[in-house]
Amino acid sequence: MTQIADFDLFLTFGETKVNLSDYTSKSIDHLGLVSALCQELGIAEFIDNYFPEQSEHRHISYGQLLVAMVLNGLGFVSRTLHMYPDYFADKPVERLLGVGIKPEHINDDVLGRCLDKLYDHGVSSLYQELAEKVVLHLGLPCKSVHLDSTSFHVDGDYDVESDNKAIRLTKGYSRDHRPDLNQVILNLITENQAGIPVYMQACSGNTNDSEGFKKLVKSHVSSLKAAQRSRYLVADAALYVAETIQALQEQEQLFITRVPQKLVEAKNLIKNQNQLSYEPIFDGYTGAWVDSTYGGVTQKWLFIRSAQASKREQRTLHKNILASTEQSMKSFKKLCRQTFSCEQDAKKAFDLWLKQQRYIQVFDIDVVENMVYQGRGRPKADAVGEKIYQVTGNLATSIRKKETKEDETGCFILATNDISDKLTMSEFLTHYKSQQAVERGFRFLKSPDFLTASLFLKKPERIEALLMVMTCSLMIYAALEHLIRSRLREKNMFFPDMKNKPTQNPTAKWVFSCFIGVHELSIGADIKVILNLNERHKIILNCLGEAYGGIYS
Repeated sequence: MTQIADFDLFLTFGETKVNLSDYTSKSIDHLGLVSALCQELGIAEFIDNYFPEQSEHRHISYGQLLVAMVLNGLGFVSRTLHMYPDYFADKPVERLLGVGIKPEHINDDVLGRCLDKLYDHGVSSLYQELAEKVVLHLGLPCKSVHLDSTSFHVDGDYDVESDNKAIRLTKGYSRDHRPDLNQVILNLITENQAGIPVYMQACSGNTNDSEGFKKLVKSHVSSLKAAQRSRYLVADAALYVAETIQALQEQEQLFITRVPQKLVEAKNLIKNQNQLSYEPIFDGYTGAWVDSTYGGVTQKWLFIRSAQASKREQRTLHKNILASTEQSMKSFKKLCRQTFSCEQDAKKAFDLWLKQQRYIQVFDIDVVENMVYQGRGRPKADAVGEKIYQVTGNLATSIRKKETKEDETGCFILATNDISDKLTMSEFLTHYKSQQAVERGFRFLKSPDFLTASLFLKKPERIEALLMVMTCSLMIYAALEHLIRSRLREKNMFFPDMKNKPTQNPTAKWVFSCFIGVHELSIGADIKVILNLNERHKIILNCLGEAYGGIYS
């Protein structure tokens, strides 16, 4: 057998001779952008000012741990907490987090202690201060903030008595209609321009939106108003509760919210909508002002009709009417086959059936009397029969009911306590439609690409702290997207979109995906080289500035 002798390959960099067996490659991808923004915003320093003591072995600070969790959250690999060392094993940790930090320093023990620290301080107040710092740094006007809530699936068993102040994890996950799953609620308040969350609050899983919003308004809106200097608080119909809007009025906080259509006042307005004087707003929307007082608060209502929404909703309505009519016909045939012992019972059954029908009109309704006899064949002349009663009639779809429902499509009512003449219909509607910013944030947090599709930690306190970390990840994501777009416009630069067409409004996720494959090559102890940077990457790095380019150099 021929034996091949071992040999070494060497490269020369200047006067340095390096053995090629001494090289390693680690993926930096888009995480350099995230790390650079965290440095620009001073995320780690902000946390370390509150918790100057470091973790047990003093390898990494609590601020750096928070940044590490954000890096994992924005890594789009769906890795859970106990897999952090594995996640960072192939990442250039010192480049991203700081000199001397190694993957094994980022383990579940130190991360658990970090989450405990965040919870003990109070995650909502701590996050609010951090968000205020970010909003000021980005120079966002924050004309309005938007409130909404969502639920998250929580795995595992927890000692809910460990801290009476901690959130309670309850059965009955609303999204999946699964009574066997735990859930936790997250309330977010988001600014309207970049979609950056400015306030987060974890709530027990059995908290409904109206109750959660009412408590939040009473305890935090005044401080949030002072911090963000926003003019309007915008929310969906869950905010429109008498006690909540009274609290907003007392705190002199202007609100914009949707009016629940189940209110008697709203039902009457929808019924009499043809008597209103409409004005065009934009994009097929028309509106009419209506003076209102609800909950003792003087308001202006804006009744809005959308031509596009009306067409869309009417298509759904017609499908529902057809399905409902077919079901009514089947149930009516079944009713007609039933026999009753008296005419009153037959009419009673018909009346009960009719109350359950939504779009049906009945013609030629009658209760007929028949005789039935025992045995088969023709009854004998002296046979004694039994009287039975059956319902008969004809069905049709009610044109009046159909037209009434068609009139209700594409319309909704907005309410505000800003009764000045300065708020135009266009501004009113635009502020409300910005509510999509917080909904986009929830879709981001619930994405299977994000940190966790479900949460699994040892105790509710850490879940509450992890929700803050997840919100921080959303904040960094939204801030980086806003920064890229604004810098591209400022420098009149363009980035190729998915169709390779130039744009100044790329999504952060698209930019992140474009950076996949960028690596750090380490040769020996001293030489580190970034591989696979191309012109697309350089556009982003040049528009963001030297600090970002430095991460990739």
